[in-house]
Amino acid sequence: MTGRKIRNMEEFAEVSGISRPTVSKYFNDPDSVRKSTRARIESALEQYDYRPNIFAINQNRKLTKNIGIVVPYLADPFFAEIARNLEMLVIAAGYHPILLSSHGSTAQENDNFESLRAIKPAGALLAPLGRASDKAAVERFCKAVPSVLFDSHISGMGEAFVGHDNIQATKLICEYLCRTGQPPAFFEMRTPTNPNAYRRRNAYCEAMERMGHPVHLLQAEGGGWDFEKIGLEGGTKVIEEHSLPTDTILCSNDRLAIGFLAAAYQKGLRVGLGAGAALRVAGHDDHPFSRYTCPPLTTVSQDYTAIAERSVERLFSLVESGERAENRDEIFFEGKLVMRQSA
Repeated sequence: MTGRKIRNMEEFAEVSGISRPTVSKYFNDPDSVRKSTRARIESALEQYDYRPNIFAINQNRKLTKNIGIVVPYLADPFFAEIARNLEMLVIAAGYHPILLSSHGSTAQENDNFESLRAIKPAGALLAPLGRASDKAAVERFCKAVPSVLFDSHISGMGEAFVGHDNIQATKLICEYLCRTGQPPAFFEMRTPTNPNAYRRRNAYCEAMERMGHPVHLLQAEGGGWDFEKIGLEGGTKVIEEHSLPTDTILCSNDRLAIGFLAAAYQKGLRVGLGAGAALRVAGHDDHPFSRYTCPPLTTVSQDYTAIAERSVERLFSLVESGERAENRDEIFFEGKLVMRQSA
């Protein structure tokens, strides 16, 4: 390499002795130029310090290779794991994933939509905030860009939704807990951030009523995304007030359950099975950390891999056809019971 910094494609075309349109054609698709031309360009790339701005190239194409991925809170390992799966699938398909987090903020989510539209994505995979989303902004983006929603189900938005069957999964773990011990109380946030929380609450109530058991809702104060802290503080409160109506607690999600486990430990209550155990605690999602809690958390899993694969598959069918879907698909994957020592 000469060390000379090439600023743009025009300069690279000049020093390589190849026309600008041919160079551009190569960067769009290396197989689209003759082998001898390709060899000359690749030789020049080794000689000169030049790397094309892939985003600028994409903006000049009718169909870009950018795929937007928006998640509500990337600091949550649950969304980090799904995003990792999506990114790898998008890369394997020869596209460029653009991953953005909304950090739990409506304004940031709207900014993410605008940022993606500026780079002309071929499509987008969206997990909206849900209750906190600006529904009009989500709708505008989905009309402008072929979009598949995952995790957060907002009725009528996007051309497909792929996600977890919250109703089936909640009923599954309720039936298990009732079959193996005292019927559970449901521990949740008073103001949930995600619409899935309401579906789980409703499914719990329906399951308990169907089985002839009392419905007990325990609600922790607080909102936002610091679920473990909310679970710890809310769990501590109900334990201190001696307001637990049963020795079995089903938490709305695993992160709340992690906080509740910490509260039980701090109050000297043993969680698990066998002699000396005061409580059984279960969660929902099979969060990446749930198998490492003490004791390991019984939960009901989401199929991360299947959700990611079907989301990408559905989006690329839209992108490659160049047509917008006439009818919105809704695809749900069932949860599976994961039995560990906490229940």
